[in-house]
Amino acid sequence: MDKIKIAIVGVGNCASSLIQGLEYYKDKAEKDAIGLMHWDIGGYKPFDIEVVAAFDIDERKVGKDVAEAIFAAPNCTTVFCSDIPETGVKVTMGNIKDGVSEHMVNYDDDYRFIPANEEESSDEKIVSVLKDSGAQILLNFLPVGSEIATRFYAQCALDAGIALVNNMPIFIASDPEWAKKFEEKGIPIIGDDIKAQLGATITHRTLADLFRKRGVKVERTYQLNTGGNTDFLNMLNRNRLSSKKTSKTEAVQSVLAERLDDHNIHVGPSDYVPWQQDNKLCFLRMEGKLFGDVPMNLELRLSVEDSPNSAGVVIDAIRCCKIALERGTGGILYSPASYFMKHPPKQFPDDDAFRMTNEFIEGKREN
Repeated sequence: MDKIKIAIVGVGNCASSLIQGLEYYKDKAEKDAIGLMHWDIGGYKPFDIEVVAAFDIDERKVGKDVAEAIFAAPNCTTVFCSDIPETGVKVTMGNIKDGVSEHMVNYDDDYRFIPANEEESSDEKIVSVLKDSGAQILLNFLPVGSEIATRFYAQCALDAGIALVNNMPIFIASDPEWAKKFEEKGIPIIGDDIKAQLGATITHRTLADLFRKRGVKVERTYQLNTGGNTDFLNMLNRNRLSSKKTSKTEAVQSVLAERLDDHNIHVGPSDYVPWQQDNKLCFLRMEGKLFGDVPMNLELRLSVEDSPNSAGVVIDAIRCCKIALERGTGGILYSPASYFMKHPPKQFPDDDAFRMTNEFIEGKREN
């Protein structure tokens, strides 16, 4: 089978984990492939994905081979596969827009942003690179709060005629106006905001669903997260957090038996702790009432390496996009989006989303 050709916007920690994974699983048999939700999707294995284009704006990455750029500062995720052969694909200078928070340029730390000297690429240049590379799917790994930049690259995907996996909490698939653009062009889209393999939000959702099924009334809850990667550094600018907070909060609210007042629910990023690097700590609390109105509470601490936690989900999203392209299915892929994303166009309980996604993979469900 032909490779699935992808382009990446933002060669950060998430891209690093994804590309490491493509090489890591190359010599694995299915029985040894730990950490994957699906080994085979439409005949495609994890290693049947090839990066053919990449865009970034940091001088430590632009112009470098992708295999080198994924290990360049400020990336700090766990290296679980260091022997990545050269790809022959150089990182192209992207377009900054609002892709960088002002405080990250002068931040006195190795994780600060260092702008590349090259001239920013126009939309025409980016579309040309996408077309010339043969890319079939564009992955958005831009920083939280990159509203204008995300829309810019979504339009580039449309103009290039390629599918989009929007891993970030900027609403494209869940925005009816943008969804219509992809539907009219017959181009698949999965979004928005990648749901980690076993992260803070999926754990919170699972517990909320458990409370609902066991008849426990949730009265208040919070999810506090800390980390030391550039994502958490970027989110020190609270002005960039609106869509992220909405995405994470709605993911939890949608599975509660009764929606909570805003005063009684807090779900969102909390603080930047440099020495944590790519490790993310989640502190979760739920308070409620049991039989006889007897109070109870639950507290949980979850520690995960943030970027590998998303990579296995992204690998599945890529392959679902590919089989949609082969089937001629355009527009929103509702089933995969509901399983892979925090803020899909339609929310479903995770058990239903899992079943629907498998039905989509098996060809029993159109989208």
